[in-house]
Amino acid sequence: QVPLVESGGGLVQAGGSLRLSCAASGRTFSSYGMGWFRQAPGKYREFVAAIRWSVGSTYYADSVKGRFTISGDGPRNAVYLQMNLLKPVDTAVYYCAADLQAYSILEFHAEYELWGQGTQVTVVS
Repeated sequence: QVPLVESGGGLVQAGGSLRLSCAASGRTFSSYGMGWFRQAPGKYREFVAAIRWSVGSTYYADSVKGRFTISGDGPRNAVYLQMNLLKPVDTAVYYCAADLQAYSILEFHAEYELWGQGTQVTVVS
C-alpha cells in the first residue's frame, strides 16, 4: 500500500492555479517534515518545497519562490502545495514525501523515507 496519496493535479492554462494535497494512507507514522518534488519527462526529480514541522520552517526552490506556497498538518501527515502563476515549465509529475528522521536536509530527496505515487500537473500556454 502506498503510504502517501497525492491529489489535485490536472491541466491548467499558464497563469492559472492549482492546489495539490497529500495525505497519509493507512500506515501510521510520525514525520519530522514533508516535501514536494517534481519530475518532468527526461529530467531528474527536483525539489520544489518542504516544511519542517518542529519550527514551521518552509523551504522553496528558487524557481517557485513567490508563486508556490507549502502548508500542512504535521500530526495528520498532510501537506498542501498552492501553485499560482503556473508556467509551462512547471509541467511535471509532482510527488509528496515524508521525512521520518530529525535534522534532515529537506531539499534532498534522499532524506525522505516515504513517497506517494505522484500526480500529473500540465500547464499549457
